[in-house]
Amino acid sequence: MRFDSPPDLPRAHGYSQVVTVPAGTQVWVSGQVGSEPDGGTPPGIEAQTRLAFRNLGRALASAGASWEGVFKLTIFVTDIAAVPTVRRVRDEFVRTGAPPASSLVAVRALVRPELLIEIEAVALVS
Repeated sequence: MRFDSPPDLPRAHGYSQVVTVPAGTQVWVSGQVGSEPDGGTPPGIEAQTRLAFRNLGRALASAGASWEGVFKLTIFVTDIAAVPTVRRVRDEFVRTGAPPASSLVAVRALVRPELLIEIEAVALVS
């Protein structure tokens, strides 16, 4: 994979503007939320973000992929003020030297009222 932020685009803060992926197998992971398998959801954006990223990691592993292969993240949050916390937790999981292309969208609500974040990923299967 090649990660790039061309100089003729606005400066990217913590993400790559463009990721070029060689021919190969990809996995597209549906949005993962900060809930346990039994449906329990911890309070607070930091706990939910960390759990959503852990769930995403498990989903990637089930398809033969890993965080190394992630080249695109889409993150939905219910409160834009959560962005610094989301970025800090995200950096515990992604390669910060070559971060994936990313989009972060503030939404009015997610599928359940207690949910604060949902994360999708696209990755190469190793």
